Amino acid sequence: MPEIDTRPAPHHTERTVGGTTVVALRGEIDLLTAPSLAARLEDLTAGPHPDLVLDLRSMAFIDCTGLGVLCRARNRAAARHGRLRLVTDSVRLRRILRAVGLAGVFELHPSLGEALARTPESVVV
Repeated sequence: MPEIDTRPAPHHTERTVGGTTVVALRGEIDLLTAPSLAARLEDLTAGPHPDLVLDLRSMAFIDCTGLGVLCRARNRAAARHGRLRLVTDSVRLRRILRAVGLAGVFELHPSLGEALARTPESVVV
């Protein structure tokens, strides 16, 4: 009898707030689920000056593949003179980012309001 994967599939909602695209991610981002997210983030960072906030507060899990997707999206936004910010209140995710040397790479914010209000110069990681 085949096993059925019951893990929560990642899904997202998108909205625009004052010219910034806010993507709220939920579920798990891993080897099996990352490709669809990567494709969407590639679309969102394709134009000049992309301004993107990824709200990760409802994300249950991320593996190294998911971290790679976030890094590529950040690099793509930066190459197009844009911004990518992460919203997380998860001590566990912040610890993971520190452990793999990525804490200083991303703009991290504890709330969506702060991510939308802050300028790059005022960010404290």
